[in-house]
Amino acid sequence: MRRETLINTILTLGLLAVPLVAWAMDETYTVTLATEIVILALAGVGLNLALGLGGLVSLGHAMFFGIGGYAAGILASHAQSYDPIMEWPFLIEGTQSMPVIWLLAIVASALVALATGALSLRTSGVYFIMITLAFGQMFYYFTISWPAYGGEDGLSIYVRDRFPGLNTLDPIQFFGLCFVLLMVCLFIVARLSRSGFGLALNAARQNETRVRAVGIEPYRLRLMAFVISGTITGLAGALYADLNRFVSPVMFSWHTSGEIMVFVILGGVARLFGPVAGAALFIILEQALDGVSDYWHIYLGALLLIVVLFARGGLIGLLAGRNGGGGHD
Repeated sequence: MRRETLINTILTLGLLAVPLVAWAMDETYTVTLATEIVILALAGVGLNLALGLGGLVSLGHAMFFGIGGYAAGILASHAQSYDPIMEWPFLIEGTQSMPVIWLLAIVASALVALATGALSLRTSGVYFIMITLAFGQMFYYFTISWPAYGGEDGLSIYVRDRFPGLNTLDPIQFFGLCFVLLMVCLFIVARLSRSGFGLALNAARQNETRVRAVGIEPYRLRLMAFVISGTITGLAGALYADLNRFVSPVMFSWHTSGEIMVFVILGGVARLFGPVAGAALFIILEQALDGVSDYWHIYLGALLLIVVLFARGGLIGLLAGRNGGGGHD
């Protein structure tokens, strides 16, 4: 077994064991923290597909995270108030069914990713970074000025949405649901990275001219990667809304995009479990340092600087070594 595969296995077992032990000891707060790690890791998995494989440095992934969150919030709020979303030309009612909400979050995120990606990917480098940031901020200010759904005060979800056969109000069952979704998405990303699509996307990141020479259009590859990336992050947003039972414009802010990128960088760009390790490290540091100082982000910034300068492969790269299992193991 290669070293990175072993590290990934240990991360998976640890992420599963900690909340189970906490649940057995009636430590529901720890279970909630583990659930937050899983959901934020899922958001990072989405960005890592675009950033790690495609080399797309996006500062607008909070846009998809927020779309997923507001899809859950809007549908749930209308279901709880028994007020239909629209009555003409056809009736659309709210719902608290998680599968339906996830489907809508995925479709909405995919459509927005397709539209914004089609424009953004005509640029590159710092221009791509800025245009994705601009799209994200447009959604941020739109939700602030959207009084029907709380404006800048946000929108509450009074009861967590439902999933067939599960009691989602039970923290350990909701964790299990989120954990399964994370594993499914990691499996999909691993398969994509080894497919012809993934190999061509990685080749386009390294040498665009050679890819064009063999008849492959890099723009289409990147657009497809951007759409898939956005749908995964949108799904994470819907789960995050149910975790907190609350959505707000903060989900769209550039700070959120920055945090998602921090998860990927801390764990290791282009490493399959990089976002998992990064999200876990981020939440652990937040809990450990928050009591030490109100300005704990200073320590996080110092750690990020050390990672960028001395551990280019992130936490996974540091433990596994440069050749510890490739980009997606």
